[in-house]
Amino acid sequence: MAICQDRVVIITGAGGGLGAAHAKVFASEGASVVVNDINEAAAQAVVDEIVASGGKAVVNTSDITNYEDSGNAVKQAIDTFGDLHIVLNNAGVNRDRMFASMTEVEWDTIMAVHLKGHFCISSHAVQYWRDQSKAGKAVDARIINTTSGAGLQGSVGQSNYAAAKAGIAALTLNQAAELGRYGITANAVAPAARTGMTTAVEAMATRMAKPEDDSFDYWAPENVSTLLAWLASSEAAEVTGRVFESEGGKISIADGWRSTAGIEKNAQWAPSEIGAAMKQLLEQEVPAQKVYGSK
Repeated sequence: MAICQDRVVIITGAGGGLGAAHAKVFASEGASVVVNDINEAAAQAVVDEIVASGGKAVVNTSDITNYEDSGNAVKQAIDTFGDLHIVLNNAGVNRDRMFASMTEVEWDTIMAVHLKGHFCISSHAVQYWRDQSKAGKAVDARIINTTSGAGLQGSVGQSNYAAAKAGIAALTLNQAAELGRYGITANAVAPAARTGMTTAVEAMATRMAKPEDDSFDYWAPENVSTLLAWLASSEAAEVTGRVFESEGGKISIADGWRSTAGIEKNAQWAPSEIGAAMKQLLEQEVPAQKVYGSK
C-alpha cells in the first residue's frame, strides 16, 4: 500500500520547486494534498498535474505570514478531505546580502516568510490536533519543517536566511518536546536540491543541471520528497525532534549543539585566569563545520 494512503497534508510554497515535487510525491503515495501558494496559477498547475495522474489535490492561496488567513488552509483541508494529518512547511524566499549592507526590509521579509511562516499554519493545526486528543481520539500527526545547511552552520551573505533557518531548527526541537503528548511529531529537513532559489546563480545552475542521459539525477528535488513522505507516514510515529539532511541519495542526521565536558573551578573565574582555561577548552573541542562561503 502507498505509504501516505488516506493521509491529508498541507504543503506550503507548493507552486514550484521543492514544494511542487513534494506535492506530487505525496499524492503518488496516496495523500490528499492541499497545495498552498500565493501564486494561484502556479498552484493550480500542480493540482492539475496531480489530478490528471489520478491523485487528490486542491489549491489554497492563504498567506502563510498572516496568522488569521493561514487558518483558512487548515479549515480547507478539513472541509475538503475530512481531516488533517500533516503540515509540511516548505515556503521560502531569499534576500541575500552581506550583513554590513543588509536592510531592515530584507531582514524582516525573511523572518516573516520563513520563521513566522513556520509558525502560523502549524499553530492552527496543533490546536485542531490537541482538541482531537483531548476528546479521546488517537492522533497520529506530523509537523515537517524545512531548515537549511545555512541555518545549521551559517552561510556568508545570508545572515538573515541563516538566522531564520537556525530558528526553525530550534523551533522543531521545542515542538517535538511539547507536542508529543498529543500524538504530534515534529522533524526538520535541510534539503540540497535543484530549485529556483538554488539555481538563481549561474554556477549553481550549471552544477545542479539535470543529466542529459538516464543516470541518477543527483539534485532532483524528488530525492528529498521521498524522505518527507516517509516521515509523514505512520511508520515514522516514533521519530521526532530530529533534523535531517537530504542530498542526492544520502540521508544523514544533523547533530545539534552539545555541551563539552568543560572546566569546573568551583569558584568564580578571575578574568586573568580565563585565558589558560580557554586555551584548554579550545584544544579539546571538536571543531565546528565551516560557515558556507568562508575560507
